[in-house]
Amino acid sequence: MGNKTIVGQATANGISALHLIRVSGDDAFSVVGKIFNGPSLDKALHHSVIYGHIEENGEIIDEVMVFVYRAPNTYTRENMVEISCHGGFLAVSEIIRLLVKSGADLAKKGEFTKRAFLNGRIDLTEAESVMDIVNAKTRSQLVLAEKTLGGEIKSLIAGLQSDLLNIIAKIAVNIDYPEYDDIEILTNETLVPEISALKTKIDKIISQSKTGKIIREGVSVVIAGKPNVGKSSLMNSLLKEEKAIVTDISGTTRDLIDAEMNIDGILVRLTDTAGIRESSDTVEKIGIDRAKKAVSDADLVLLVLDNSESLTDYDRALLTLTEKKPRIIVGNKSDIGKKINLDSERVISTSAKNKSGMDELTAAIYNTFVSAKTDLGDAMLANSRHIGKLEEAGESLTSALKAAKSRLPVDMIEIDLRESWSHLGEITGDSAAESLVDRLFSSFCLGK
Repeated sequence: MGNKTIVGQATANGISALHLIRVSGDDAFSVVGKIFNGPSLDKALHHSVIYGHIEENGEIIDEVMVFVYRAPNTYTRENMVEISCHGGFLAVSEIIRLLVKSGADLAKKGEFTKRAFLNGRIDLTEAESVMDIVNAKTRSQLVLAEKTLGGEIKSLIAGLQSDLLNIIAKIAVNIDYPEYDDIEILTNETLVPEISALKTKIDKIISQSKTGKIIREGVSVVIAGKPNVGKSSLMNSLLKEEKAIVTDISGTTRDLIDAEMNIDGILVRLTDTAGIRESSDTVEKIGIDRAKKAVSDADLVLLVLDNSESLTDYDRALLTLTEKKPRIIVGNKSDIGKKINLDSERVISTSAKNKSGMDELTAAIYNTFVSAKTDLGDAMLANSRHIGKLEEAGESLTSALKAAKSRLPVDMIEIDLRESWSHLGEITGDSAAESLVDRLFSSFCLGK
């Protein structure tokens, strides 16, 4: 018995020129055919487009174009129909209602891509990259996601698994035919060097994954300082837009203000915070507590000081508060003075009012996360789940290496090697638990 036919809206809700409705399953043609007045879908050629109307009891609901895709050469490897209708809210909802009435089930989040995975058209890394493409906000994120969709991670993992299987096969031969290989020679001359080489390869991939993770997930940068040092003005100058309210009144910003900016392919999530000081005002105290929490959680802190005056006790307290965090000291209001001098740390002079120093500050933010020697185009592994599983695979190899050097029986070494192979398989979905698959696809868009 085939999969139940599902239906979902593939375009975002709202008024637009067109909406797209996606239908997939063994009965996709007959389900759509019940409400479609036009040429027969059962006789339509693969990748054909048909004009007609969606009707209910002879009444026209909408004029549509229907795209026909025949299994197995479809996104889900099932029969698929896509209905292009007008972009009003009522038209699309009425068509979906009629399709459900005709026998389709409403698709769950990510169910179309999940079927593509379960039917073997894509692996788990390629499925995850679909949503990375949808969510991409920088060109670097898009390029990285396209690499994964193109199968580069799948090929990388397959290569590592192949190396592991070669080692496991040598152990199996020794177990089945012990007279053909001396155990000490096998361990010292074969297992130890080959396991070590594979561990080195995995460690290198993990170390290179830092850049990919930064590209995929972006970084959190919090602007902090005492009241009235120009934090909000600095944020506006970096963004080149009036995002935060700016006044001469101390304590204007009382809550977190978030915005995003793209610095040469790196997505930076900027957060402007309330000025940190002692306060008896209840609302301001809440804002100050949130500011301190944001500083604690940030990947990088821009600690803003008033360059037109000497350090105050509040400044020194903030320097202490952020000393263990990655930070950049910003000396703002440099257009009216440069009195801040920290012998142990660089101060970037800026004037948010005159928009000066922004290029230097932007470069400093970028260089905090990306080395000058780094080529963003070389990044591949980026997903935290993939990196975590690769680390687990490496840990199993470490255990196998320790067992081999301790002269433990080869079948004990094989257990660790097979465990490493299994962790790698969880990356691509070869050995992924059903609960993991369900959780991953639950974060997808409806209709995707």
